[in-house]
Amino acid sequence: SSLSVASLDFGTAVWRADALACACGATVASGHGALDAELPGGGWPLGAISEILQPPGVCQEWRLLLPALTRTCGPVVLVGPPQVPFGPGLAAQGLDARRLLWVGAAAPAARLWATEQALRCAEVVAVLAWLPQVRTEQLRRLQLAAQTHRKLLFLLRPAAAQSASSPAVLRLLLVRAPHTSAPPTSLLAQILHRPHAPAPPP
Repeated sequence: SSLSVASLDFGTAVWRADALACACGATVASGHGALDAELPGGGWPLGAISEILQPPGVCQEWRLLLPALTRTCGPVVLVGPPQVPFGPGLAAQGLDARRLLWVGAAAPAARLWATEQALRCAEVVAVLAWLPQVRTEQLRRLQLAAQTHRKLLFLLRPAAAQSASSPAVLRLLLVRAPHTSAPPTSLLAQILHRPHAPAPPP
């Protein structure tokens, strides 16, 4: 499969999190060359929210995130995934399913609590949380927790949330690439917001 990246900046539609996360901080390579080339630091920001937005019927988060997760060592917490992860499929891509800790919380408040607690756990290296319903102030709390504990935090949200205010340092919209321009296995990731590149020295 391949990943194509289109850059969009909705500017004022996004609450900027510069005060909470440094754009020049550590990153983890996404494993997708086209995406890493578009991101300051060359990968997923560590200690910050990365939001993955998807329209109904598109569930491509594993294809997007697996290359980076296989490069990490330690537990990966899944909060409220819509389906039980298919262990053999993940293992075939290099991710040992025994590293996954699945939290089946249904209520929005329970998912938020579980996400924050997972970020506080020293052994956890990454948290994936499916949060279809969440308020901006709750996202800010998660952003602060991710920064404080230096974790990879991926929030999976519906595409309808793209116009809502968010403290996420990185926001991507995933859609299926048109068959006329790319193979059906390709992904198209539109960058709605990305970390700001560090200012050059005076």
